[in-house]
Amino acid sequence: MRNKIQSGLFFGLVALLVCATVLPAATPPPGTKERFVQWSARMKSDLQNKVFPYWYDKTVDWENGGYLLDATIEGQGKPKDKMIVSQARMLWGFSHAQLKGLGDPQRDYLKAARQGYEFIRNHFYDTANGGYFTSTGIEGDPLDRRKTLYGQSFVIFAFLEYHRASADIRARNDAIELFKLLQKKAHDGNHNGWFEHFEEDWTIIKERVAGDYVIEIPGYKSANAHLHWMEAMTALYRENPTAQLKQALAECIEVNQKYFYPKYPAKSAFHRHFDWRQVSDADSMGVSYGHNVEFAWLMVDAQRAIGREPSWDHFYAIMDHALKNGFDHQRGGLYDRGYLDNPATRTDKIWWAQAEMMAALSVGLRNHVKAEYGIALEKLNQFIWAYMVFPQNGIWVYSVSADGQVVNPTLANNWKAAYHDVRAMVNFYETFEYGNKLQLSWPESTRPDVKP
Repeated sequence: MRNKIQSGLFFGLVALLVCATVLPAATPPPGTKERFVQWSARMKSDLQNKVFPYWYDKTVDWENGGYLLDATIEGQGKPKDKMIVSQARMLWGFSHAQLKGLGDPQRDYLKAARQGYEFIRNHFYDTANGGYFTSTGIEGDPLDRRKTLYGQSFVIFAFLEYHRASADIRARNDAIELFKLLQKKAHDGNHNGWFEHFEEDWTIIKERVAGDYVIEIPGYKSANAHLHWMEAMTALYRENPTAQLKQALAECIEVNQKYFYPKYPAKSAFHRHFDWRQVSDADSMGVSYGHNVEFAWLMVDAQRAIGREPSWDHFYAIMDHALKNGFDHQRGGLYDRGYLDNPATRTDKIWWAQAEMMAALSVGLRNHVKAEYGIALEKLNQFIWAYMVFPQNGIWVYSVSADGQVVNPTLANNWKAAYHDVRAMVNFYETFEYGNKLQLSWPESTRPDVKP
């Protein structure tokens, strides 16, 4: 505990020292598109000059393959295993950097992605039953041979991005094959939606089991897994627009909207029984503001992919609920959780939730300029770069308290990789980099304070 407090104090002091350089001295006033153009330049610079160089230098396992993820603001650790989710997210991250032109002449991001793809294919893939194991040892020996919908979703998502970056047709074919397998093994033909936890041979795990299960809760359907399954199918449909995939994606959008992320966000649910009955467990009740806003913008993306008019009323209902109950309008930042239509009850600010709020606000402003969204986005950016971005390498710290004190100093682990924040920053700068003809303005009296 003492070390954590010392780390928090150290990071807070560093944040104060760098706060003056969050944006250049000649900072355009908030309420102008020039302000967001400047934020775009900062984010793109961080990605090119700090973030991806860090991931490349510190995580690529050139000896065994894959990625080594264990670091805090105090330094590098020694990971004990490799998990399918983080391995896939790192593969996606390096592939995304290659696609978006964020390369570095001294670092080969496509090579870093290629070896990650080969490691997943050679060590996580179940040659007997299909699908991908949950974890391996550092050298690649399978540790947890069970399978999850969540993990398979990120394999599809990452393989498709790698295919786009490399033109390696194997990755595209692997993704299509995995989708077809999941439709056979995981789809619930009686109640719709998908089962999520499986033994090595794809036997459905229908009850909680002894021991640690790292991804969601066996015996339930989860909002988290169905959210990322929707994201994976959206990416796959754009590469392989078949009738079967379109039907599956439409179904996933529908069950997410109806059971997990409803238009009345106070009724959001983390888990449901297989037949969609409500789960009464305390851990399954409440509102995750980060997941809600993440769903909102991914829903819009999924609907556009299959040629549907986005449900903007649903999008704005979720966003307005998060801004009302879960957003820190004084300091900036999105709180963790709340309950119904009440103020947040867990006020820590977790890195991925800030990233999803950034992405969602960017998408919202791209569709329709709303003054309160612009104000929130400005305050969010200010808070992130003052308190969450570790200045030495540009990586966001895992979580901070409401006032910015470090709670969890993690920079990299099995759940923290080059995904949420990378995706959000790219989304932001692609929205605002060139002004995008957005007329961003709001009354002078409501403009957030400038922190030069």
